Amino acid sequence: MAVVLGIETSCDETGVGIVVDGRLAGDALASSMAEHARYGGVVPEIAARAHLEALMPCVNEAFAVAGLAPSDVDAVAVTAGPGLATALETGVAAAKAFALAWDVPLYGVHHLAGHVAADTLEHGPLPERCVALIVSGGHTSLLRVDDLARDSITHLGDTRDDAAGEAFDKVARLLGLAYPGGPSVGRAALDGDPHAIAFPRAMPRSHDFSFSGLKAAVARHVETGLVSVADVAASFQEAVVDVLTGKAVAACREHGIDTLVMVGGVAANHRLRELAAERCAAAGITLRVPPPRLCTDNGAMIAAVGGLLHAAGAPACSLELSIDPSAPLTRASINRSRSPAPEYREDLPRGRR
Repeated sequence: MAVVLGIETSCDETGVGIVVDGRLAGDALASSMAEHARYGGVVPEIAARAHLEALMPCVNEAFAVAGLAPSDVDAVAVTAGPGLATALETGVAAAKAFALAWDVPLYGVHHLAGHVAADTLEHGPLPERCVALIVSGGHTSLLRVDDLARDSITHLGDTRDDAAGEAFDKVARLLGLAYPGGPSVGRAALDGDPHAIAFPRAMPRSHDFSFSGLKAAVARHVETGLVSVADVAASFQEAVVDVLTGKAVAACREHGIDTLVMVGGVAANHRLRELAAERCAAAGITLRVPPPRLCTDNGAMIAAVGGLLHAAGAPACSLELSIDPSAPLTRASINRSRSPAPEYREDLPRGRR
């Protein structure tokens, strides 16, 4: 039995999860979102301070829920990138301390691989190959995933500008709705007509994404002052989910893959889940989507990746593990070490040592 502790501090949520042989045993989550709301977005230093305050209470709560103790842990996994630098540093420093104190392996995990692995906590192991649609505040990607722990990840499409979640936040601001934009726009859309405004769908013949033109189209409608907020929200949301699901199903068909895994914070959107289910059913594609609480950032997803890496015999990281705030997604693990400090030279003039 392998017990893995996972730590996630890439943005504004402090997440700790404990996974036992691929099963979620306990987790805890603290969010500093309310502290950022007045600024309309995440303030890195506020997020980092919030992580410092919340991390140990979350660790203690996760252990209590799981009914386990630090002596039961076999490995520690932590988000090493991408994300906010100061926020990542907080989690990585804590993970190093735990790994050293408990004498267990340390695994640096790519945040987006964590989102993909979150689905395994609900639906079990991933198939031999699948298409993953990652839709979050900072990332929108279509990926081909084989063995998440052992193989490289193939990008089929990525956003050229705004990610889907980022577009929701910006449109919410245009409409005078609360931050974060995803839930606010989703609620407003319930009272609107999704076909009231024919917003553009960019790059229809590509697996890549672009939402900046859609955002600009919304801004032009808002500037007229003659629009219904509900209709704009519903029409905007429909344009986004139409593009996301259309491209995902097309990628599955093109590559002969019959499983789509949809993950990330935006995957909690009700209309996106609904349309994805309709289109996948019509195309004979199995759709896997984690429950909403596992779609947003959490420590359980990082522990899930750590569990897969540990089971696969992947090399652990040294205590020199370094964060990578802009880490490209090529593999589930991040095993980057800090560069050694420059040697102090007595024979060099002062100022050049």
